Amino acid sequence: MKENSKQLRYDKAYLRMAQTWSELSHCSRKKVGAIIVKDGMIISDGFNGTPSEFDNCCENDDGDTHWYVLHAEANAILKVAKSTHNCQKSTLYLTLSPCKECSKLVLQSGINRVVFINSYKDESGINFLKEAKIEVVQIEKPFDAE
Repeated sequence: MKENSKQLRYDKAYLRMAQTWSELSHCSRKKVGAIIVKDGMIISDGFNGTPSEFDNCCENDDGDTHWYVLHAEANAILKVAKSTHNCQKSTLYLTLSPCKECSKLVLQSGINRVVFINSYKDESGINFLKEAKIEVVQIEKPFDAE
């Protein structure tokens, strides 16, 4: 089996996990999931939502997202910060590409590869990661058979 096809199989599997994890989000507008993998082991996960001890409602009565809602990748990175792990040379799997704010967290945390399904409306975050020499891979249909 070729290394690329093996990597693709793993990438699709982790993206499926991120998709499943996104379903835990209480947000109505977008449900986003994240998985961080290092050395073949899942070291963190996250989904978009409110901070601990806040009501789980992500949107106001007008349907706008509350400013304090945390993005999935931020939640996953912060979870690593509270553990004995670190993100150096890890891969972040996302259902939606990171925004520009989260892209800064990705770079600063040491993640060196980002794999995602759907593109966020503003591609500044992805462009920033590419400029920073972080490997960025989009797999638009991870649920298709090979």
